[in-house]
Amino acid sequence: SVEVALADLCAILLCCWPMLASCRRVTIFPAVLTLHEGDKATFFCNISMENDSGSEYRLNWYKTNHSQAQKTAEISRYKDMTETEKYRLINHSPVFEIEILNLHQNDSGSYYCGLINFFESNKVMESSRSQLIVTAAPQMNATDEPEMEEGNPSEHVKAMLLGILLLAGVAVLLIFGYLTLMYRRGDVQKPLSENVPAEEKPAVVSISTVDYGVLEFQRDQHTPVPPKPWPVEQTEYATIIFPEEKPVTPERGKKHLD
Repeated sequence: SVEVALADLCAILLCCWPMLASCRRVTIFPAVLTLHEGDKATFFCNISMENDSGSEYRLNWYKTNHSQAQKTAEISRYKDMTETEKYRLINHSPVFEIEILNLHQNDSGSYYCGLINFFESNKVMESSRSQLIVTAAPQMNATDEPEMEEGNPSEHVKAMLLGILLLAGVAVLLIFGYLTLMYRRGDVQKPLSENVPAEEKPAVVSISTVDYGVLEFQRDQHTPVPPKPWPVEQTEYATIIFPEEKPVTPERGKKHLD
């Protein structure tokens, strides 16, 4: 009986092997996704099979509300991307990425993937359900805005501060360069006598200068008065005769000293 059972099992496997070899499975993740209004939801559908025979298939994206399924988007095996106003399907075969854009609260619900095989016996396969929950956008209180601004300054304020620091640095560099240039130019324009060391300075010779001028006296415009006559005086002359001095000889000098 054991041999008969093994033989029957082998026969069943041989008959069903072509069907099992081409069997596909569809899985979806994440199972639950919670987001705010205005965000973007992203799901992934994975298609796996034991032996890919290259058959044609299509992936459908469904949304269920109150147990009623509605197809919202689709993409074929050989298409790279499909995009609508609400959905974007991207082919990363064997994984398909599904994006739900600009979420609203009415986008909440259950979603799943459906695989349609065109040339296989098992034509329709569905994944498990994933739940999407869309909540209202968080309300920001007026009192929270100043605290947020104080703790996290905006990007334009940071850019403004950085620009001010850069301008201040450039101004300091320009002033420093100008002062350095003027200092070097002053050294070049100094007289030669100032550049010579103190011990090598030439001797200073003072030269006196005399300025000559002409004095003009105003003449008296009155009629000149003739000089008074002086009486004639007699002049007497006398002759003084000095004795002749004899030359001084050594003997006479000695006698004179005695």
